[in-house]
Amino acid sequence: MTRYNKIAATAVLAAVTGFNAFPQSADAATLLDLLRGGPARSKPMVNSVIDPQANGGLEMGDPEPLPKVTGPRYYTYKAEATRPIVIPAAAAVGAEIAPVTGARNFLSAVKVNATTDVAAAVEDYYKAGKPLIWVSEAGITDQARAAMAALAAADVAGLSPEDYAVALPSDASDPADPDKPAKELARFELALSAKLLTYINDTVRGRIDPNKLSGYHDFKRKSVNLKPVLNMARLSPDVGAYIRSRDPDNSQFVAMRDELARLRAEDDQAGVVVTIAPDTLLKPGQSNPELANILAAIKKQASDAIRMQHGAVLESYAGTPDYTPELVAVVEAFQQEKGLKPDGVIGRATIRALTGHSNAEKIEKLIVAMEEIRWLPADFGPRYVFINQPAYMAYYVNDGHEQLSMRVVVGSKSNQTYFFQDQIETVEFNPYWGVPKSIIVNEMLPKLRQDPSYLDRLGYEVSYNGRTVSSTAVDWNTTHSVDVRQPPGGDNALGELKILFPNAHAIYMHDTPSKSFFKRDMRALSHGCVRLAEPRVMAAAVMGTNVGEIAKQIASGQNRAVQVPQKIPVYVSYFTAWPNKNGVVEYFDDVYGRDAATMRAFKVTSDARSRS
Repeated sequence: MTRYNKIAATAVLAAVTGFNAFPQSADAATLLDLLRGGPARSKPMVNSVIDPQANGGLEMGDPEPLPKVTGPRYYTYKAEATRPIVIPAAAAVGAEIAPVTGARNFLSAVKVNATTDVAAAVEDYYKAGKPLIWVSEAGITDQARAAMAALAAADVAGLSPEDYAVALPSDASDPADPDKPAKELARFELALSAKLLTYINDTVRGRIDPNKLSGYHDFKRKSVNLKPVLNMARLSPDVGAYIRSRDPDNSQFVAMRDELARLRAEDDQAGVVVTIAPDTLLKPGQSNPELANILAAIKKQASDAIRMQHGAVLESYAGTPDYTPELVAVVEAFQQEKGLKPDGVIGRATIRALTGHSNAEKIEKLIVAMEEIRWLPADFGPRYVFINQPAYMAYYVNDGHEQLSMRVVVGSKSNQTYFFQDQIETVEFNPYWGVPKSIIVNEMLPKLRQDPSYLDRLGYEVSYNGRTVSSTAVDWNTTHSVDVRQPPGGDNALGELKILFPNAHAIYMHDTPSKSFFKRDMRALSHGCVRLAEPRVMAAAVMGTNVGEIAKQIASGQNRAVQVPQKIPVYVSYFTAWPNKNGVVEYFDDVYGRDAATMRAFKVTSDARSRS
């Protein structure tokens, strides 16, 4: 077949299943077409798929430059816009009005800015003629002092007290402005109301919008009903307790809050055992001066079991840099106890286990985690799957109790897994793999331009316009799209099954033939989906059945999608601090650098609030 008889295509896109090209396959997620300008110089070619000689062949242009598919990007965070709170001078005066007519008369004259939803709630309260809450003829009220004290303790909940601080009104007289004291009280009244509502917003839904951090964050931001808050605060016998009652109260948040208080109460740097150069990489048989620090750290942390088995080696070690077999055995025993791969190789994960996170690092991780948990539902539900990317773990919770956990592989730093929530709907057995466009364009297209038979030799199916074609029938130098998938089989990239929660990011959980990846400590290795170490066990859990029944489905060899009996929430999460099933907070490395982006957004938000 000549070049002019080939089907034009550059962007080879994936249809996992469900494309018209593959009507017999089970329903699953579909990837979008790559938009690169359409067919460019080629003529219409529908008939060419059926009959390469029809219409006299195609007129092809020169090869286009290799395209590149890139993932989402991180954004420069911008704080939420604010506007002035506007109380009309002729605001309605109701029967409940307290006798503070002086300050009330100047509510329309003072300038206080707030976000749109906060400003609207403040305006609704005072326009309705409700009593002033925070000031009286004698100055600020006890209610105001209690509210300010509660807001000043916002750091207990992982927030910044500075974001809710209000300057006290000045009582200094000014001959040039005899109304100044009343204006000061009016400003204080509106400002404290706005700050209290801002706190309620922040503690319920988070102080930043995660979707403005990066394209990898995908959340429908919570709405908070602010309208009744000021009246409830006014009527509350303990406004401080009312404010605290709005903080999250799920077990995970409470565990993190208590851990934050514990860390802050410590005088020393908790968790810092010894200093080891962070870039240290030491393999058996090598030499490195850091070995002395490594052995000192192990000696200080050694369990009774390690001391009993390797005590003589630890006591006789003289600080030499040579990493001998008997020292390797000590390190392997330590790695085994810490749940690391016991290979004797001392790298980043082993060093982290030896040195721990500093107290300051843990506090920062907790503050970020306490923000992130606010993006999720206040109640995860009695039954759900929770994936924590920095921990490289997935958990199945039933009746509020963790019933199983397993290692996972998540996206690499260049192919990051998203942070979002969804619902598990389907388990697909013996799946087809629709090759993601990023893999085809970035990794396979250069090979296809050199060897058009590449996909045929790999056993992949190529389809154009609903008809299966050979990959050699495609001209990979031009700009039409085709669909590519890998049939079920022993070397299928998705293995025996996949667990689907249809989403815009084409992310799901699945099996993998690359089992050795689960033995690694750092498992950010995939193209974005979540690979399960025990896929049959997870499938049985979400299907409400047993592993034997899952095995029967797989043994049939048929590509079949089965709906789960009941949709199950799944949280594809990113927490570098998270409590385990016993309520003990564990800490993980920030593999994608997202904590740093969140901390920068905190600063932008606080800076903007200090100017309002």
